[in-house]
Amino acid sequence: MNNTKLTNNLTERWTVFALLIWGLGVTAASFFGLLKVIPQPFIALLVALGIVIPTVIYLTNDKFRGYIESLGLKKLTILHLWRIGAGAMFLFYGWQTILPETFVRNAGYGDIVVGLLVFVVLLLPESKAKYRVFHIVGMLDFIVAVGTGLTFTLLEVPLMQNLVELPIVLIPLYGVGISGATHIFAFNLLWKSKQTRTVTKQRFLPNEQKPLPKMKKVVA
Repeated sequence: MNNTKLTNNLTERWTVFALLIWGLGVTAASFFGLLKVIPQPFIALLVALGIVIPTVIYLTNDKFRGYIESLGLKKLTILHLWRIGAGAMFLFYGWQTILPETFVRNAGYGDIVVGLLVFVVLLLPESKAKYRVFHIVGMLDFIVAVGTGLTFTLLEVPLMQNLVELPIVLIPLYGVGISGATHIFAFNLLWKSKQTRTVTKQRFLPNEQKPLPKMKKVVA
């Protein structure tokens, strides 16, 4: 086993461990009622930190970044299948009038559409373009859903307090961070891929296609 594979395997274990602790921490905090005593604006801060912290680790930690690159765009896209369940749960809570109607509409339907779009992406021929379109659409939906949720939370809309209850609390304080971060990871991978192709194309450009140096005019 080469050093890169060994490093990725070790990083994967630490990543799974961190995700497990994160999920268990959110579950325990909700179960014991700790999240109920936190003002809603601070809940919004926790949601934002769930996106920011993984992103900062990705940008500053070479080993973690290398592990994400080893996963590739396909696996990062498949992770978004969970949004089908998240959207369905939002719609169920909305049907029970447990969450604000506007929030349910903005968060629920979009998540289901993005989740189903994963299957379309997997069926299409392999290309960077399909992943680019998916993550743009997914991020736009993410911005609308999370933006609505954060706005309602900062405004302390009473029904938003229900988001700290199990099991739905795992969506904003766990799944949202993973979704947002993986979109950012994917955009970075797509950008790096484009940069690599550009450099490679310039390096191997046939001589006849390279611009000829300008000749000085000779005055007789």
